[in-house]
Amino acid sequence: MKTIQRGGAIALAIALAAAAPAQAQFPSKPMRLIVPFGAGSANDIVARIVAPPLSEALGRPIVIDNRAGAAGNIGAELAAAAPPDGHTLMMGNISHAISATLYPKLGYDFVRDFAPVSLLASGSFLLATHPSVPVKSLKELVAFAKARPGQVNIAIAGAGIILAVELFQNMTGTKMTQVQYKSAPQAITGLLSGEVSVSIFGTSAAIPHVKSAKLRGLAVTSLRRSNMAPDLPTVAEAGVPGYEASPWYGFMVPAATHKEIVARLHAETVKVLARPDVKERFGTTDFELIGAGPEQFGSHIRSEIEKWGKIVKATGMRP
Repeated sequence: MKTIQRGGAIALAIALAAAAPAQAQFPSKPMRLIVPFGAGSANDIVARIVAPPLSEALGRPIVIDNRAGAAGNIGAELAAAAPPDGHTLMMGNISHAISATLYPKLGYDFVRDFAPVSLLASGSFLLATHPSVPVKSLKELVAFAKARPGQVNIAIAGAGIILAVELFQNMTGTKMTQVQYKSAPQAITGLLSGEVSVSIFGTSAAIPHVKSAKLRGLAVTSLRRSNMAPDLPTVAEAGVPGYEASPWYGFMVPAATHKEIVARLHAETVKVLARPDVKERFGTTDFELIGAGPEQFGSHIRSEIEKWGKIVKATGMRP
């Protein structure tokens, strides 16, 4: 009997050891960071600043996987289906919050299928024109577009930019022809080549072309001016009071990921954002560091879905 009891105790110990939470060994293998937009996009820039020091802190490689397309929804669907073990992260952003109400059918639910980890940073979009367009201010662009309804082509890439454009048109009474690109870098290329006349895209990605005079910057879409281009007014300052579209970027993981893993990822991310070298790199961009945790990030996501959902309904916007 004692032998049987002893054997049972050993079996129980083995079972408990086998069932030990995976988070105790996390991370146990290389990690993947899915960026649902192309290389060179604002999302990609944030990812490539944060990923290397986070990899160093966690002791595992972090591979950036750019999965552009469908306004960020292709990458999001892929991330939502990943094993919930903390080894797959996604760069969530404003486009996903907008897609939640913009698209009637998605292969994922942005709230139900993801667990927020850290809200990393916020930024702005920049409204720019090709130098051949005969306007030098936002007011002149509005007048130019109003005089040519449907004749001015504007590049779009990602739900955040699409809705920023729709909101701009709604508030200014303009109507431009939207030309959709798979990624922001492709949209920039389209504007640089003169294929389109106007575009709105991430300020950090666009400013180098403005400074080299290949593009003409007119205004930024956030409530604050960009530290990369302090001389450029906000859209609200330039003649469209109340206009605001501020992109944001944050780490997310599949919803069933254990809370201890989420907490570990957030704690290490906050440490990374506090590093002097990381702050210095962000200081050369348009991005403003935030570092909010899972609960605050989750609240931000829900408020953004509600905010942009109202605008989608009010404008009658469709994908």
